[in-house]
Formats: sequence, C-alpha cells, structure tokens
Amino acid sequence: MEVTIRRARTTDVRAVRRLIDGYSRDGILLDKPTVTLFESVQEFWVAERDDTGLVVACGALHVMWEDLAEVRTLAVDPSCLGKGIGHLLLEKLLQTARWLGVRRIFCLTFEVAFFAKHGFVEIGELYETDDGTTDPAAIATDVYEELLRSYDEGVAEFLDLERVKPNTLGNSRMLLHL
Repeated sequence: MEVTIRRARTTDVRAVRRLIDGYSRDGILLDKPTVTLFESVQEFWVAERDDTGLVVACGALHVMWEDLAEVRTLAVDPSCLGKGIGHLLLEKLLQTARWLGVRRIFCLTFEVAFFAKHGFVEIGELYETDDGTTDPAAIATDVYEELLRSYDEGVAEFLDLERVKPNTLGNSRMLLHL
C-alpha cells in the first residue's frame, strides 16, 4: 500500500477524530475534544492512501519550548498496522522538528519498542538525582518555570506534575536527542 505523508487540513479532522476514537476507547490514547483538534490542526501530519485518498494515520508535533517538542497522537488505522506507515509518519515529524530547530523530542507511549527503533529512550524525573548526576531530560529552572504556566496537559505530563499523577494510562515517558 502506497501512502503520501502530508500536512493535515481542516477537512482531515474528522478522519483524525476517527483514528483517535479507535485508540482512546481502549485507553491507549487520550481523548481530545474535536475543537482541540481543529485548534491544533497545523501541528498534524497525516498518511493518505494513494489509491483511495483515505487518511489512515495521523501524528502531531507540538512545540513546547525553543529546543523541546512532543510527538502526540500518533495513530495508525488497525487495518494498516505493520506496513511501515507509522515509521514514515514519525520520520516526517522528526524531520519537521529538525527544520524547526528542536533538539529534544518527548513522547508518552505504550509503544516503547517502536519509538526505541527511532532512538528514543525511557526517561525518569526531570531533576538532578541524589548523587548529583542529571537525568537526560533535565531542563533549566527558568524554562521549567515558564512551562509551568502552560495550560496544556501534554506539558503537565512532560513535567510529571502531581495534577496528572498517577499516570492513569500507564504509558512510558521517552525522549530523543536530535
């Protein structure tokens, strides 16, 4: 199956909604209001089947700070799993991050092996450890203070704030240094 990876348009939001619904029902993805999908459509890329024009995958890149972004809502239609579409889409998101100048990419996922194939590693806390070493995800105090001002739930998840604990999905926090 051949697909084209392209920027999402507002006319794709219903297809993105369909993809999210399939995974949010099973607790794999967080549900998002449709209005939020329209508000963030510029962050999304989609995979469109060349033969039918059907959107079969989606993913978003949400910039959190100058050098930090999150891969969000990466979803592939179950009938298209195992065909490399998720890998193509993630590569496009990483290419976009590089173009933007982002150096670190964060994700929350159950698909640890998938993201590890692309160089992501599981991360722990965001602060210095008791022995003085720094976690690879550590962020500067001034950046942390600014990120605390965000209303975005993904930022709260990245910061591992108490208001989003426990991690009810049970997924892993991962990071990639570009």
